[in-house]
Amino acid sequence: MPKPDPTQARPLYVRIKDTLAEGLIRGAAHLPLPVLHRLGAGLGWLLARWPNRQRRNALLNIALSLPEIGPEQQRRLRDAALRALCQTYLEIGYLWLRPAEEVLGLVREVRGAEHLGRPPGQGLIVLSPHIGAWELAGLYLATQGPSAIFYKPQRYLDDLIRTARARGGAELAPISARGIRALVQALERGEAVGILPDQEPRENKGSVFAPLFGIEALSMLLVRRLARRTGAPVIFLFAERLPEGDFRIHCQPAPEGIDSEDEREAAAALNRGIEACVRTCPEQYLWPYKRYRRRPPGASRIYGGALDDHAALARAAQLRAEPAQLARTREGA
Repeated sequence: MPKPDPTQARPLYVRIKDTLAEGLIRGAAHLPLPVLHRLGAGLGWLLARWPNRQRRNALLNIALSLPEIGPEQQRRLRDAALRALCQTYLEIGYLWLRPAEEVLGLVREVRGAEHLGRPPGQGLIVLSPHIGAWELAGLYLATQGPSAIFYKPQRYLDDLIRTARARGGAELAPISARGIRALVQALERGEAVGILPDQEPRENKGSVFAPLFGIEALSMLLVRRLARRTGAPVIFLFAERLPEGDFRIHCQPAPEGIDSEDEREAAAALNRGIEACVRTCPEQYLWPYKRYRRRPPGASRIYGGALDDHAALARAAQLRAEPAQLARTREGA
């Protein structure tokens, strides 16, 4: 039986929250973008000052993923990531509601634009991790030609989100069997499809554990299947936020093996591509997201425990020392 659409038959309190949230977003959209960025940086500074789950989870992920930079740099990166996180949420109304031409005018540079090109009639799979202004990345892709964007219906702000993401002309394909068929059809027509590749998928036949920054992470197989079925090349695209209040688009080719016959090898290649994007501007990655929530058999749960930095760093060191965390990574080394 299909799951009900979360946007249907919503309780009154959900509709009230939705209306209030939309009002705040529409109000923020009238402010200049540099003002929104300064406000976001201030809120992020406050978020980093007292113990909370976002702060702890970000430090856990950074310490697990980048042990080579050391505890002090890990804390500084965590604080910068929290500032960027708040900037992302405050700028989102501006990116959604201002005219598309005005928003795209904020793009000061496109690095690797040649990777968007392909022969006529050939589709393109475009992966946009949660780095910088991912809503701008989706809009930029939509304006480069016919495209379909893989989309998860939301309980809150769904109408606003769909309108904003479709204004560049993209087709929105829901995360469902019907949506996957829409992606395949778009690729077969020679169009681009956009996918967020760094969210944790469901634990079923559409996912497999593979190393991400050396830690086993449940990873999607959709990209592999689309690439193998259609022969479409795969690239990564993300929008880096610049200090002046504008943006730089990055386009990078996917690592070899992302369409491998071996599912784990393909997922590992996908994750290497995500890592390469993150290392370009690590302070703008969505580090508070619980990316390693589901664990392989025998591996300890990651998120939980005390909220202070000392406890989070100690827990990360303990987790990295557990053989179950890295056994399969070593096995494939």
